Amino acid sequence: MILTIYIIILIYFLLGGIGFYFINRKKGKEEAHNNRVKYITYFFIINILFLSIAFFRPVFVILGILIIIAGVWEVVKLFLQSGYSRKVFFSYYIMLFLVLCVAFYHFIKLEKGIVLFTFLVVCIFDAFSQISGQLAGRKKLFPSISPGKTFEGLAGGAVIALGSSLLLRGLVELQTMETVLLACGIIIFAFTGDLLTSLYKRRYKVKDFSTLIPGHGGVMDRFDSFIAGGAFVAIFDLLLY
Repeated sequence: MILTIYIIILIYFLLGGIGFYFINRKKGKEEAHNNRVKYITYFFIINILFLSIAFFRPVFVILGILIIIAGVWEVVKLFLQSGYSRKVFFSYYIMLFLVLCVAFYHFIKLEKGIVLFTFLVVCIFDAFSQISGQLAGRKKLFPSISPGKTFEGLAGGAVIALGSSLLLRGLVELQTMETVLLACGIIIFAFTGDLLTSLYKRRYKVKDFSTLIPGHGGVMDRFDSFIAGGAFVAIFDLLLY
């Protein structure tokens, strides 16, 4: 089962690479180079987390804790660098983010199948939202918050992620409708988490949180969707059991 899923992910990466090839043909040299760095870095991130979830759970728990610590640090750092501006906004945001982090901490200790399912749905949604948006995006969803997000990108990523969730159904052993509903919740939380991260950066007028991850805008830019999607699954698990 794990080997089959890994092969599916590699096929997705190949398709994503083809998509980025066509995207880069329309970009300048510097932006195309940055996209290649982002793609390669993402490949290593996916493999490290996939293997740790599947085979080395203590390692994944440690990585999950590091993601939480780094995310909180990046959020607080921007607030400090701004000279403590927008205190009320920061207070609400950090409280919400800490709640998500607590839920995410519960999530990383859940059963392997549901963790892997969530991780893959989020990654597929993230990747193909970006590819769909850059290839076919026309109608902007929130131009004042995140100009890059389009209806076409959201729809493309959601459709592919939902379809993929059915291929991954064996990880959670749910009925078809239950699998789709779970994937829908993960996608909604993942998208909302990403949007809130974009809002935070807009309020503090920065493009990136940090340069900790090459080609990405920091730990928050890379894992905000995973934290929010994982938090949803943790809340779902608590309510269910």
